[in-house]
Amino acid sequence: MNEHEERQDQSGDDAQVGTGASLDAGGVPEAAIPELVIISGMSGAGRSTAAKCLEDLGWFVVDNLPPALIPTMVELGARSQGNVARIAVVVDVRGRRFFDNLRESLADLEAKHVTRRIVFLESSDEALVRRFESVRRPHPLQGDGRIVDGIDAERELLRELRGDADLVIDTSSLNVHELRAKMDAQFAGEEEPELRATVMSFGFKYGLPVDADLVADMRFLPNPHWVPELRPFTGLNEEVSAYIFNQPGAKEFLDRYAELLRLVAAGYRREGKRYVTIAIGCTGGKHRSVATSEKLAARLAAEGVETVVVHRDMGRE
Repeated sequence: MNEHEERQDQSGDDAQVGTGASLDAGGVPEAAIPELVIISGMSGAGRSTAAKCLEDLGWFVVDNLPPALIPTMVELGARSQGNVARIAVVVDVRGRRFFDNLRESLADLEAKHVTRRIVFLESSDEALVRRFESVRRPHPLQGDGRIVDGIDAERELLRELRGDADLVIDTSSLNVHELRAKMDAQFAGEEEPELRATVMSFGFKYGLPVDADLVADMRFLPNPHWVPELRPFTGLNEEVSAYIFNQPGAKEFLDRYAELLRLVAAGYRREGKRYVTIAIGCTGGKHRSVATSEKLAARLAAEGVETVVVHRDMGRE
């Protein structure tokens, strides 16, 4: 995924208007405070694509706004009489001299009861190196070193912010269209659901999904790969699914894991967490994990959780 979209930095004179006033000044009603999303993450991981997606969905997007000016931007939106109801701000290492101010700005927003979410775009070192080499651009932090040196420095700089993120998206194996689909799934709804879940099947031999909140291992079940008549198919096939869930322990696992997720989901809601990625793994990500992900997603949807299913490694072999 290459970040081809270049945006004009909108942190100039317009962003300075109204500096020093609070959201409550002038009688601005609380309902007028805009919804805020902060987009950050690794350079080359797709921040510009994510921002463009929100812009297409009607969000007011500001690229590379110094973090110290984020409360001012929200204040200006609150004074727009509803014309700017949703603001997305892209924060990256191009503004690294301002980056230390981000935590202070987030605390300021919390004190003013501003609803904000942090979306963090992640990617593997290999994918990032490949993307920078393909466009013949240096990494913003590599200096006189290698691209990987810049990536390491950026990971360290963003470590704390990644831990605070409400939504982490790993774009290592995503193209631009797949990233847009993920953003659409999270932000296109007219009403904000209590909790949104992504259920992702994957193969352990291809590595753990770095954006997973919860991981379940289905390798305790017999592998349909070793059944000749089932090997060519995937877990989406009814015969494969029936074979898997007729195995001892399969249905019991699904029942108990769904019960565990109900407990976890209730805790996430209490803590204000809106997004959860549940990764279901097997050896190759083709049979057991796919069938289990489909069953689990159906249960979550039946309980009112807005659910998206992603089969990361299906068809990869």
